Amino acid sequence: MFAITGITGQVGSQLAGRLLEAGMPVRAVVRNAAKGEAWRARGCEVALAEMHDAVALTEAFCGATAVFVLLPPVFDPSPHFDETRRHIAALAEALSAARPGRVVALSTIGARAAEPNLLSKLGGMEEVLGRLNLPVTFLRAAWFIENLAWDVALARDTGRMASFLQPLDRPVAMVATTDVAETAAELLQQSWEGQRIVDLEGPRRLAPLDLAAALAQALGREVRAEAVPRSNWEARFRRDGMRNPGPRMRMLDGFNEGWIAFDAATSRKGCTTLEQVVHKLVGAVG
Repeated sequence: MFAITGITGQVGSQLAGRLLEAGMPVRAVVRNAAKGEAWRARGCEVALAEMHDAVALTEAFCGATAVFVLLPPVFDPSPHFDETRRHIAALAEALSAARPGRVVALSTIGARAAEPNLLSKLGGMEEVLGRLNLPVTFLRAAWFIENLAWDVALARDTGRMASFLQPLDRPVAMVATTDVAETAAELLQQSWEGQRIVDLEGPRRLAPLDLAAALAQALGREVRAEAVPRSNWEARFRRDGMRNPGPRMRMLDGFNEGWIAFDAATSRKGCTTLEQVVHKLVGAVG
């Protein structure tokens, strides 16, 4: 039995779909019954558990051959990542009590960056779950290409793509969620001892200029990438409703300054291209 948290999200849903297609038993761990009905109809067991509820998570993980851990995303965290700390503590308690055969936890390229940033919360997860006496794999994924979904409508309507990644010609490690899900499915079915880390990026590194070119091709119109000046970031994020934009800004600094990065020689490479992802994103927006 494979217990999957975050099953309603991009990675979790694709992961569960792959396991089901392979004839594997899947337990969908969801926050409420309504979210689980579609998965029950596809043949999953359904377990109800909030990510801060250690008791419910323990029940959801009991008897599992493997557990996939995906923390709820928090883009506007409290100053000390209190929300994520509660989730991590509950997960660690539940995994320690349920003792599944193995754990694959979705982490990120910036989890162990030298400087604090928005992705440091996943470094905290690695530190805590890494102390469990269980086989644990941390799947560190690069920047999701699907983040480009936020830019499709503006590019379609105005021919512009605002970029916080800069300079515009600087490539960074990115990956498609399809590749993340496929890799997670493979890892969940492996056997290993202790803790291991898998860095995952796409077939080639991508610059904002590459993203704009792919949007232009898919939309059939010129799309111009425009760097958002760093001096405007805080005001822009606060205007969008963020109360604590500092960690997000430092994350972007990390990509732009190069201290959030993979070693290209050791990272695993997915096969889904930028063009494949953008084609789907443009189709979804219409």
